Amino acid sequence: MIDHDRLFKELLSTFFVEFLDLFLPQIVSQIDRSSIQFLPQEVFTDVTSGERKEIDILAQVYYRNQDTCFLIHVENQSYTESVFAKRMFKYFARLYEKYDLAIYPVVIFSFDEPKRPETQIHTVTFPDLKVLEFQFTAIQLNRLSWRDFLQQHNPVAAALMAKMNIPVNERPQVKAECLRLLATLKLDPARMQLILGFVDTYLQLSAAEETIFKAAIDTMNLDEKEEVMEIVTSWEQRGMQAERQATIIEVLKLRFGDIDAALEQIIPKLAQLPREDYLSLLWRLSREQLLARFQSE
Repeated sequence: MIDHDRLFKELLSTFFVEFLDLFLPQIVSQIDRSSIQFLPQEVFTDVTSGERKEIDILAQVYYRNQDTCFLIHVENQSYTESVFAKRMFKYFARLYEKYDLAIYPVVIFSFDEPKRPETQIHTVTFPDLKVLEFQFTAIQLNRLSWRDFLQQHNPVAAALMAKMNIPVNERPQVKAECLRLLATLKLDPARMQLILGFVDTYLQLSAAEETIFKAAIDTMNLDEKEEVMEIVTSWEQRGMQAERQATIIEVLKLRFGDIDAALEQIIPKLAQLPREDYLSLLWRLSREQLLARFQSE
């Protein structure tokens, strides 16, 4: 199961200003970017259903050159829900009651289907009276064309293109373009890996698609091709390293039960060896022999 909320929280909290630049330029133009402060996670309990929900992102921001602040609430919705607009209003009401600040609500609809426009308003009306008209900004990714974001020099665009409206036959090309855009951003390794992980999660390619993906990279100019291939190679190596460490952990547990701190420290060293070598050592050597061999290196 993909933890959609976690992936989107990591992406948007890491690149919050870039997210605002991309989708809410009218808001980001009014705020002091250095004033952004993420508030503690809020957990709400629905007394009727008993469900607990932790809201995704809540940030306090100040207007430029003012002492006035407001809140930006961003929620990712990974499945369609008929009463979602009503639920967003409940979040708004509880946050408004607690903080007594103006709140700008934003929802990212990140599901693949359906592609009809999602409701972004909740109303309470009578024939003679409109009691409530609550609205939020909706960003419905499956109704956005990935091609419209190709020239955006923005890490959030590089990631979210993977969740936009993509015809099946264009999936390899989109992944190639996500990495091409990522290569131009010159991010630090940790942030680059975050976006790579996001794109790789939502654009997992078949063997046939991988062939088309590599062909798309070959059509890039030499500089772009080299940078993208460097990213791909680094990502593949990290994946192999993670896979090796997972295998080593499984074997260690089979042989010795719980893994203590001493064994944890030698796992990265074991993972640097070829598969045949580390498997042979794990089965041949005792715990004490393993520690003596690798702790001394």
